[in-house]
Amino acid sequence: MSSPKCKVIRDHEQIEADSSELVPGDIVIIEAGDIVPADGRVIENFSLLVNENSLTGESNSIEKTDEVLHYDDLALGDQVNMVFSGSLVNYGRAKILITETGMNTELGKIATLLDQTEENITPLQKSLDIFGKRLTLGIVVLCVFIFGIYVYHGNTVLDSLLLAVALAVAAIPESLNPIITIVLSLETEKLAKENAIVKELKSIEALGSISVICSDKTGTLTQNKMTVKKIFINGKLDNEYSLDINKKIDKLLLDSFILCTDATDTIGDPTETALIHLTQKYDMSFRDERKDNKRISEIPFDSDRKLMTVLYEDKKGKYIVFTKGAFDSLITRFKYFIDENGDIQNINEEFIKKIEKVNNDLAEEGLRVLTFAYKYTDESKDLTTEDENSYIFHALVGMIDPPREESKVAVQECIRGGIKPVMITGDHKITARTIAKNIGIFKDGDIAIDGVELEKMSDEELENSVEKISVYARVSPEHKIRIVNAWQKIGKIVAMTGDGVNDAPALKKANIGIAMGITGTEVSKNAASMILADDNFSTIVKAIITGRNIYRNIKNAIGFLLSGNTAAILAVLYSSLTNLPVIFSPVQLLFINLLTDSLPSIAVGVEPKNEDILDEKPRDPNEAILTKRFSIKLIIEGILIAIFIIIAFYIGLKDSALKGSTMAFATLCLARLFHGIDYRGQRNVFAIGFFKNKFSLIAFALGFVLLNLVLLVPSVYSMFGVTKIEPINFLEIYVLSLIPTILIQIYKAIKYR
Repeated sequence: MSSPKCKVIRDHEQIEADSSELVPGDIVIIEAGDIVPADGRVIENFSLLVNENSLTGESNSIEKTDEVLHYDDLALGDQVNMVFSGSLVNYGRAKILITETGMNTELGKIATLLDQTEENITPLQKSLDIFGKRLTLGIVVLCVFIFGIYVYHGNTVLDSLLLAVALAVAAIPESLNPIITIVLSLETEKLAKENAIVKELKSIEALGSISVICSDKTGTLTQNKMTVKKIFINGKLDNEYSLDINKKIDKLLLDSFILCTDATDTIGDPTETALIHLTQKYDMSFRDERKDNKRISEIPFDSDRKLMTVLYEDKKGKYIVFTKGAFDSLITRFKYFIDENGDIQNINEEFIKKIEKVNNDLAEEGLRVLTFAYKYTDESKDLTTEDENSYIFHALVGMIDPPREESKVAVQECIRGGIKPVMITGDHKITARTIAKNIGIFKDGDIAIDGVELEKMSDEELENSVEKISVYARVSPEHKIRIVNAWQKIGKIVAMTGDGVNDAPALKKANIGIAMGITGTEVSKNAASMILADDNFSTIVKAIITGRNIYRNIKNAIGFLLSGNTAAILAVLYSSLTNLPVIFSPVQLLFINLLTDSLPSIAVGVEPKNEDILDEKPRDPNEAILTKRFSIKLIIEGILIAIFIIIAFYIGLKDSALKGSTMAFATLCLARLFHGIDYRGQRNVFAIGFFKNKFSLIAFALGFVLLNLVLLVPSVYSMFGVTKIEPINFLEIYVLSLIPTILIQIYKAIKYR
């Protein structure tokens, strides 16, 4: 694939060359529509506007200059006399002196960081690895012990070995990994319907352990749509809906929004399209206005003047000059202003101070402020910069990329769930802090810092302060990795969102990297483990709830399997220690394993989520699955079920050892099927909703039918080592197998009432 062409000046001649052939020292010409081929210093500037979204994550065009900047350690977004490889030239043109090419560019450094960044394994993977090793070792030791006891009591080595091996197969939940995969696959499909596309199954459960979300601002927490919020006109500050289109001065301002720009409602700088969108709310058509008013002359915006000026002839043949731009560039050019009565007055010191204060207040609120001015003229002519004076002050317009409506609720849900939301953005600190305050991320006592301040902090200082910092502004890709590292060093599970190439290394480094599906680059999507199809922060919260529910369900499935296995082991251990006949045959143990390790355990794993799951705090990623409390619970439940299995065994043993084994076998099978109800949640099954998990009812019904087929079809008696039992025995089996579940449900009803 050939590299893009660019215009290079060599030997005093302009030639076209491949961008891959550029070297530091080359002089390149860039203009609107070009992709910047390499990093370079602007040496001649002609109103250059560059979109550096792929590097900074911010969609607004950056005004470039060829002036020397007398500052050290500027953030990437503030290096306005530099252009960077991969950026898009939106407007103007410039000559640049190439400073870095290839992997030495800022874009190349990101690629290097991406290669050097290692992925993390999920908390569940760690827990299951440790759990599996310990459980296998424990069961093998126990089975060897039982094998020795049976041999000691006079059983043949082969029979004892078969029983020990069958017990090991039944006791070790080898179906756990397939169950986890099935559960994760089913939940992945559900998440996709909620606009969260998970690329790797293992990432889903890690969502439930997230304790920190480092979120990009633009497009994720905000709408990625500049919007006019406040207007100061006629001496009064009000919201964007305060204009009266029937008032001449107000209508004239709306006209200037349309005429003093080349933007449309879909094409142009976000700041200017925001002005067009506001006029549409007043039922104005920019096409009609531009058709009815003839543009005579213009002075395009440039970064030196920071102004755009146009001369129009209106429908009545009057000539009017509209100017918009930076407040500091226009403040000295005013001759008149319009008072609260709509009368034109000579400018005075009092009014100057008033608009200076309004401008500063709007800036402190994080709003981007444009100043508008106009004047009438008697002639049609080509405008020059000398005409940019003697204006009537018209208005100050404050705009911002507003938060998504659902962001505030989602942030509150994060905080409720013990999750720390953090804003990371390429925007300015004041703007970022304002948005963060509005949606609840930044609170009293929190800290907001920019990339320059972060650069001066050591890793140790960052680790000590990271829990207090809620907003990071003007940060680089390296900074994002440092932020993730700092959180991970203090034991937190971190989710990082991003959409640009600059976000990719941090997305890969985070425990969960979340890329944007709409605005995200392919590089960021490839580095991420999850993609938001709607670019919405609230979708992350939904995914976290699902992740927590998955971990809870997987742990419940483990508890269901192990408590039932514990009951079987205790029953076998009891019969071996008391020298009773063999309580279960190897085939029976394998049938029990097949019956309960399949559909019933999957049913436990797909229990629907409860809203109260956000009231829990994120679990400790270093916490073992078999905690002391959980282990005690399993043992108690196992003992409880084992007691009623042994009672059933003794009832059948009165007639024969085979009948005793049949009774014990049937009671264990049915008790484990009932026991699946106990692991549907913390509360009793009626509080949860008996019919809420239909798959659980189906699994129970199928298991019940299979068990009764074994007990009622004579042709399979010999295969499973069972014998015919009487109707009263069926009743005894049903009652004995149900009692443990009744006791557990009563306990839950009392404890969680």
